[in-house]
Amino acid sequence: MKLAICNEMFENWKIEDVFDCASQLGYQAVEIAPFTLADDVRDISTTERRRIKKAAADSKVEIAGLHWLLVSPEGLYVNHPDDAIRQRTLDYFYALIDLCADLDGEVMVIGSPQQRSVQEGSDADRTWNYAKETFSQSAIYAQGKGITLCMEPLSDNQTNFINTPAQAVEMIQQVDNPNFRLILDVCSTANQGLDMPTEIQKFSDHLVHFHTNDNNLYLPGSGDVDYPPIIEALKAVEFDGYLSTEVFKFEPDPVTIARRSIQFLRNLIES
Repeated sequence: MKLAICNEMFENWKIEDVFDCASQLGYQAVEIAPFTLADDVRDISTTERRRIKKAAADSKVEIAGLHWLLVSPEGLYVNHPDDAIRQRTLDYFYALIDLCADLDGEVMVIGSPQQRSVQEGSDADRTWNYAKETFSQSAIYAQGKGITLCMEPLSDNQTNFINTPAQAVEMIQQVDNPNFRLILDVCSTANQGLDMPTEIQKFSDHLVHFHTNDNNLYLPGSGDVDYPPIIEALKAVEFDGYLSTEVFKFEPDPVTIARRSIQFLRNLIES
């Protein structure tokens, strides 16, 4: 298991300073939210992409990949009934995949709850098929670039589309591409009322990425989640991907959050 930190909590930090901080704290990778780099990743020049990649290498950290993919630009939606909106979203997926590959990233997390919910009055089966087509085409492109797309089940207080690991795996099996896999998120799994060690064991064949946090939207170990069985389950299935800390509360400051998170996780991993 490798330890990563998501960068959006480092509000207004230069990306190279995030890399330096992560490295100094002992993280092996940083996971990037593209909207922190540009409103539209197509505006990030080749020169800037090379600079970001070099900055990570200089700091001796990897770029794990991308998450929070569809926050900007506005108007993206993976399963919208409007063909033009879905095509625009697919085109942006291609651009994100290009960015991830240019940065030597490995994974892209498909979360984006507001850009995937079944709209009121829409047919659920048709919406599912729209999403499947978007994901299928994206996965084919990702495969050619060596990037793995990760379907993230999110709790039903965030979206009404793909709330459980079982539903995510159903989509994964229908897309049927080796570069379309599963990510599990501790907060979402807990808030959906599911037992994370059970979900890990049940779906380990599909699992390639993992978000650490707690049911209170904060750093791992700060809420009600029983963490030791989760780490033991990951060890038992020989999970070798990133444990990437993603929080939604940024107090008191990113350095404190990052330091406390890695100390907590390291103690469990090494015990």
